[in-house]
Amino acid sequence: MHFRDSKRKVDYVLAYHYRKRAAHHGGGSPGPLPRPASLAVISNGETAKSHPEQQQEEAHGQEAPSPDARAIDMGPLDVLEEAKREQREEFEHNLMEAGLEIEKDVENKSQGLSFVRIHAPWNILSREAELLKIKMPTKKTYEIKEEGGIAKKLSEIWHRFTEPLQPKVPQQNTTKMKHLSYPFSREKIYLYNIQDKDTFFDNATRSRIVHEILKRTYSTKAKNSMGINSLIAKNVYETAYPLHDGEYDGGNEDMNERKLLYREWARYGAFYKFQPIDLVRKYFGEKIGMYFAWLGLYTEFLIPSSVVGIIVFLYGCMTIESDVPSKEMCDQHNAFTMCPLCDKTCDYWNLSTACATARASHLFDNPATVFFSIFMALWATMFLENWKRLQMRLSYFWDLTGLEEEEEHPRPEYEVKVLQKKSTTENSKPDEKDKLTWKDRTPGYLVNFASILFMISLTFSLVFGVIVYRITTAAALSMSTNESTKSNVRVTVTATAVIINLVVILILDEIYGVVAKWLTEMEIPKTEKSFEERLIMKAFLLKFVNSYAPIFYVAFFKGRFVGRPGRYVYVFDGYRMEECAPGGCLMELCIQLSIIMLGKQLIQNNIFEIGVPKLKKLFRKLKDERTETRESDSNPSKPPQQWEQDYVLEPFTGLTPEYMEMIIQFGFVTLFVASFPLAPVFALLNNVIEVRLDAKKFVTELRRPDAVRAKDIGIWFNILSGIGKFSVIINAFVISVTSDFIPRLVYQYAYSNNGTMHGFTNHTLSYFNISHFKAGTQPQNSSFEQEVSFCRFKDYREPPWSENQYEFSKQYWAVLSARLAFVIIFQNLVMFLSVLVDWMIPDIPKDISEQIKKEKSVLVDFFLKEEHEKLKLIENFIMRDKAKSRSETRGRRNRAASFCQFSRSQRGSFTSFSSQHTDV
Repeated sequence: MHFRDSKRKVDYVLAYHYRKRAAHHGGGSPGPLPRPASLAVISNGETAKSHPEQQQEEAHGQEAPSPDARAIDMGPLDVLEEAKREQREEFEHNLMEAGLEIEKDVENKSQGLSFVRIHAPWNILSREAELLKIKMPTKKTYEIKEEGGIAKKLSEIWHRFTEPLQPKVPQQNTTKMKHLSYPFSREKIYLYNIQDKDTFFDNATRSRIVHEILKRTYSTKAKNSMGINSLIAKNVYETAYPLHDGEYDGGNEDMNERKLLYREWARYGAFYKFQPIDLVRKYFGEKIGMYFAWLGLYTEFLIPSSVVGIIVFLYGCMTIESDVPSKEMCDQHNAFTMCPLCDKTCDYWNLSTACATARASHLFDNPATVFFSIFMALWATMFLENWKRLQMRLSYFWDLTGLEEEEEHPRPEYEVKVLQKKSTTENSKPDEKDKLTWKDRTPGYLVNFASILFMISLTFSLVFGVIVYRITTAAALSMSTNESTKSNVRVTVTATAVIINLVVILILDEIYGVVAKWLTEMEIPKTEKSFEERLIMKAFLLKFVNSYAPIFYVAFFKGRFVGRPGRYVYVFDGYRMEECAPGGCLMELCIQLSIIMLGKQLIQNNIFEIGVPKLKKLFRKLKDERTETRESDSNPSKPPQQWEQDYVLEPFTGLTPEYMEMIIQFGFVTLFVASFPLAPVFALLNNVIEVRLDAKKFVTELRRPDAVRAKDIGIWFNILSGIGKFSVIINAFVISVTSDFIPRLVYQYAYSNNGTMHGFTNHTLSYFNISHFKAGTQPQNSSFEQEVSFCRFKDYREPPWSENQYEFSKQYWAVLSARLAFVIIFQNLVMFLSVLVDWMIPDIPKDISEQIKKEKSVLVDFFLKEEHEKLKLIENFIMRDKAKSRSETRGRRNRAASFCQFSRSQRGSFTSFSSQHTDV
């Protein structure tokens, strides 16, 4: 964690691979040989300037060529390596000019890995902290006012009840005192609570300050590239990262924050404990702290929705025996002879054979489902409102209130494009050379638009391919002579098709992630924030369509374009569009949603997230070991340093994948929850593991990320809000169109003779005269036990003996009107309740708003008091100087008076000093 002197901290590490020219005996120009096997310590740039002779001697001593060594002519690789070396030397020299202190490894091999350690002294830290306006604690502390009355008692009871669940970490926000924070200022350094200059700025803040210097340091030899990111993009350096605080699993070592996080947070054994969010923020920065705070709140909110979902499911289980429509379908005495499911090979069948499907559909298609849909819409609103409140609370305690947007440095790719534009366009205006206009980005925008359309079309094509598979497989299995195969056609087709959909979704998700990044790079965004937002929108759009397209098909399109007996709609010659099950498509929608959701969580979020990083780490380790075996280290028994251990870890690539999987899950929980009330339960079980999985990944498997300040979760909140509003519309249509809720209500209150559901099944089935089948489509060799004149099919159509035979009946239009009315009423009701909840719950908690006002007044009083004390101290100094000058003047007068008396005694008369001087 320190330089060789064991005093200066390593605040940042740069790593690079080097390759030296091979040396041989013979002609050619002399080349540099390996340096001694020791560390070359390069101190502050000012020190190097003040001792040029020492610097020159050190350079000559380290790179003195052997008289009998000669270097071969430089090839293309040697020229490239020499250019990279010069760029590194210039960049490191500029870092020292900026005040940083550097320690480098000596390159004592022909090729290998080398590290540059960087330390920021106090004067640099204080300067940059003032420039970055980092809020630091002052000497002033003030009491945090707690809510009184019932709220305080409930809070105390809750804290006492949850005490075993609290992590055993210091610096939690349970204290009643808070340090007053103020942006750091060197002029007012006496205000701050500086007990030790080495520990005043924690490790995360130190690394953030150094990273800011690294980002803005120029390199003229690298074509004026700005910052470490440009040099990494050009392979001058391989990577740059701050150090972890030491080992996380050592038993005998001193406790550090990383080890504390591992014991109390990043283990599966700590799954029942609350998250130490303050320690997470202190170690990883505000941006990552916000993510885990959001994930924790989302997981907590899944608990009540899971409980209500289980109650709704149990209600379906308890009322299944009293459900009249499913009883009528299962009653074998009701001889409902149904029309064939396919042409020629399929026979007539009895509705009672679909008894199991009808009973299972009632578990998810019952009146409680409507209540649950309204509840989940309000739940989403409550969750977002509470997150806004928690966000404000964290902003207050983390000193993020009043945080200004920092000016971002341009991305390396943007700089390259600007340089290319400067070299090619000489006649353009001066201000246009320094930036890219919409004309420069137009080709990228066109490619983006075309590519996204192509990807969405590809998704729909694959969904259609699975539909064709279902149709053809169902027809093939219906021709089977095996009775068990024929009876389980629908189950077999549904299960296999959903698995195929899941595999396609998993593959396309990985492809779309890469494509979204490629498309975003083509747009050439100027800053990292702009790049991240555009990448998120593209990736979310593609993955949203990919994940939900099969579910949308089952919910709103399957069974809607089948046609009717005698006039079916065909996909291909002889293959009819597939129909819903007799109990409706809701059961199939439930199966589709559950398998895709659980499959994505199990395979993509857990197996991929655990397995892929381990494979990458193993591959990198084998590669480094292969390189090391070529040339053995001079000291192989030396234990690895912290920067070497961190280099082996996986680099941090951002929070986008973590947010994305949770946002997609949020869509599963809210969008189609009417068809699968148990979705929150499975999401809760997954997230309990996900929190610890992500925590373990950050603590043990990833390099330490740069600490980034952020007062919110950014564009993800807008996406969550959009999904919440969209879910109201989707659930309204699922209930009205996909389920049988509306047809049952219409029958019960408009067509039932006694106000009950008796006769509902017969009411929803239309008649068809089998003599009206098209030639060659009627069943061949029918083995149905009774003679069939009419068969039934699920639709509201006029009977064959009517004048308008097979036209839509009055019942159809009544049900359709009721469905549209329900959608309008449901949407407006839920939206009104959501707005009401939003209005009732203020975005800023009352106690936090009062504390912010109090903090401002305390800050003003503190400054006035300090300035008054400072002014008083200055006055005391002035008064002391005046008193001292008076005493000195009085002393001189006394000495002068005694001298005058001495003169009188000698001369007998008073004479002036001048006369005495003249006399003398």
